[in-house]
Amino acid sequence: MRFFIFLALIAAVPALAQGIAPQDRRSGFETMGPEAQAMQRDDFSNPAMLGVAAGEAAWNSAPANGKPACSGCHGDINATMRGVDARYPARQANGAVMDLTGRIQTCQSQHQAITPEPRESAGLLALQAAVALRSRGMQIEAPASRGLSEAVSRGEALYRQRLGQLNLSCAQCHDDHWGRSLGGTRIPQGHPTGYPIFRLEWQAMGSLQRRLRNCFTGVRAEPFPAGASEWIDLEIYLRQRAAGMASDAPGVRP
Repeated sequence: MRFFIFLALIAAVPALAQGIAPQDRRSGFETMGPEAQAMQRDDFSNPAMLGVAAGEAAWNSAPANGKPACSGCHGDINATMRGVDARYPARQANGAVMDLTGRIQTCQSQHQAITPEPRESAGLLALQAAVALRSRGMQIEAPASRGLSEAVSRGEALYRQRLGQLNLSCAQCHDDHWGRSLGGTRIPQGHPTGYPIFRLEWQAMGSLQRRLRNCFTGVRAEPFPAGASEWIDLEIYLRQRAAGMASDAPGVRP
């Protein structure tokens, strides 16, 4: 009951406009408890590293149709994927804007001639985690500096829009009330520094889109379809908001 009373109180307060000052930004890693932090710091304890190992194996495995493995086109994952996750979502040569998941699916479809693995599948998350690891410690690049200013604006509008039966926006939780307790969990600032993550609540790996869908259903709003442009715009804005912060993917979160 207290959970819903707190949500109702948030919904009744006008959203603030200033957001979070750069010097006050905190990653999800910084705001979670010491036990979860210790789990992420130790690669032997971090359960997301099992996904990385599976992704690295898949990177070097050619499909049965004789088409090349990922490494056959891109080479050594440590060399060619360094920094890639830190600059996604990104505009492709054909003008389309894709997140990293969509880019991997495109490679599977066009270059390996296989049916792309669906979003949230273990295989696709493993490949994404293996690629994301190669940006660990690197600064997230600002999408606006890479020609994505319009997408940043669309994503910000969605971030600040009140949604669902609870009439809440992303900003009201993650800008205005971060650090407070909601349902026994501390509200993070919502910076996407660690995705894909192993979330203890899920006991599984998951993408940023899965986490965003959780937020939508939490305020009783209808989520967009998987891979929808609205999710991409929202991720682009969140990346802009986190620009300059260090990637800690693949992360552990409560």
